[in-house]
Amino acid sequence: MRRGITATALVAALALAATACGSDDEAGGTSKGSGELSGTVTWWDTSTAGSEDKVFKKLAEGFTKQHPKVRVNYVNVPFGDAQNKFKNAAQSGSDAPDVIRSEVAWTPEFADLGYLAPLDGTAALKNRDDFLKQAAASTKYQDKTYAVPQVIDSMGIFYNKKIFKEAGVEVPGTVEELKSVAKKIKDKTGKTGMYLRGDDAYWFLSFLYGEGGDMVDAAGRTVTIDNAQGVKAMKAVKDLVDSGAAKTDATDGWENMQASFKDGKVAMIINGPWAVADTYAGAEFKDKANLGVAPVPAGSAAQGAPQGGHNLAVYAGSKNLDASYAFVEYMTSAETQAKVAKELSLLPTRTSAYGMKDVVDNEIVGFFKPVVETAVERPWIPETGSLFAPLVTEYTKVLTGQTTPEKGVKTTGDSYRKLLKGWK
Repeated sequence: MRRGITATALVAALALAATACGSDDEAGGTSKGSGELSGTVTWWDTSTAGSEDKVFKKLAEGFTKQHPKVRVNYVNVPFGDAQNKFKNAAQSGSDAPDVIRSEVAWTPEFADLGYLAPLDGTAALKNRDDFLKQAAASTKYQDKTYAVPQVIDSMGIFYNKKIFKEAGVEVPGTVEELKSVAKKIKDKTGKTGMYLRGDDAYWFLSFLYGEGGDMVDAAGRTVTIDNAQGVKAMKAVKDLVDSGAAKTDATDGWENMQASFKDGKVAMIINGPWAVADTYAGAEFKDKANLGVAPVPAGSAAQGAPQGGHNLAVYAGSKNLDASYAFVEYMTSAETQAKVAKELSLLPTRTSAYGMKDVVDNEIVGFFKPVVETAVERPWIPETGSLFAPLVTEYTKVLTGQTTPEKGVKTTGDSYRKLLKGWK
């Protein structure tokens, strides 16, 4: 689930490597004599409380059926708090979990700080060639693997089929079509065409990619957010709000967006497979067939949505590494991923899982699979997570009329160059 990318400033200097692993006896872990796993594995799960967490908790508890002497200590940590909370715990060397569900952009940052255990050659990476290439990309840092991909995702347009039928409109394929469709919806039904999150810059990326832009060019060590494409993207989202095609808020974006859509007050939102379970809980979607999903509208240059997802990573200072590796393997196995797809419509990261009945039969997974395959990868650099803080500030200001698109991207670009020393 992604309720928003946590915006954090770049760590000024690398922290010291995490506390070295304790011995098996200290951990109460694997017995050297028997080879049987034991002890406790604490897992910080960052999935949505109230829907996703119930499924993941039940699956995690199933690990003990295979390893009766291992206790899984399941902890659901709010997504927005987890990034900083893990860094603080890992830096202090106390209270850090053995395993964390890491948003894909956090993985290289945690690895760069020395907080993650390398997983190459461990049980965690069983059948590693089975993972989707684009899912595995976010798990690597400086030629080592520091996480295992659990779910992969991207974004699309969620739309209310009943409202579309009442208004007599089709799903928009471009941003320009989105404006005309929204006007017809307003004229025919009195409802707003779209809710656009204004408090989270992750929701801006599809428009940025649609104009042929990106935040940075990592290969060329160049900041690109403030080029002509970035300006066009900011103008595009500003125009959607100014024209009345979309409504927005500067705070509580996730709650406001979901509530508006689930109650039938808006006809469209941009979201991903992580939001399906919560969306189905709304009054408008008691009949699940009323939820439509389509690709994000194309801009003037391209059509694309960001690649997202979550990895499972092992804390370098864990006192129970063997059991932690086994837990990660279990939670990312094809069988477990198929169960997650069935219950939550989240996309597997293993190729073999897509041949399993529970995955094949899932309509949402079927839609998002080709979307994920063409999704735009974010730069897998330690600073990726920190790029969102200055961007969301200016994005919100643009949408609420506090600055212009030109000034917004220029200020963001200036912040990036301070953050990324030596970049153009």
